[in-house]
Amino acid sequence: MAIITALDIQDDRRGDVRAILARLGSAGHPYVQSLLLPHVLLHDLTDAVHAVCAVHGNHPCMIDYAMARGIQIETLPWLIQSSTAFSHERAYLAGLTSAAGPLPSTPGQAQTDAALTQLRQTLEMLANSDRRGCATGAVSALILDWQSIRQVLDQAALRFGVTVPGNAMPDPLLDFAEDETTLGLARARGFGATQLLIQHRGLWDLLEARASARRG
Repeated sequence: MAIITALDIQDDRRGDVRAILARLGSAGHPYVQSLLLPHVLLHDLTDAVHAVCAVHGNHPCMIDYAMARGIQIETLPWLIQSSTAFSHERAYLAGLTSAAGPLPSTPGQAQTDAALTQLRQTLEMLANSDRRGCATGAVSALILDWQSIRQVLDQAALRFGVTVPGNAMPDPLLDFAEDETTLGLARARGFGATQLLIQHRGLWDLLEARASARRG
């Protein structure tokens, strides 16, 4: 279990999404690193593609929920741009899931389905939060962490013979609190980012357990 330090808490309170990503991002998860190895098993890539699709392949996605909620009106142009870009990522993910074929036989599939549904609902709750800054932080973390997720998807695309499209996701919103008037917004942004990345790590933990079950 990771040890939470005073600096980690400070990063969360300041809404420092990049610092939070460095601590909790998918890139640092051992299973993500294993999926990027040259001789990764196709079953593991197939399982990962299906799981990412189950969490992020639906429309509306969490970005769309945040946009419709409109808690931070000033971020709407950025959310619209993010939603449009992510629609292309969903199309890529859908095509990749089709090319990957059926899920590999794995014990505990019903429990996995329930866990993925719960994960997706948690992300929707973050996007629909009434707390200004929460959805912004969650979407910013998604955009940054998607770079690592995209590496896994691109690895699968190369193995399954799917053309890898360009990634047009916009830059995240990474402004920091400078005074007491924006401190609450920064804390909410840090909370949203942290929770999004914790959910992603839970996804990789689940997939790692499934891979171990298939080998067991």
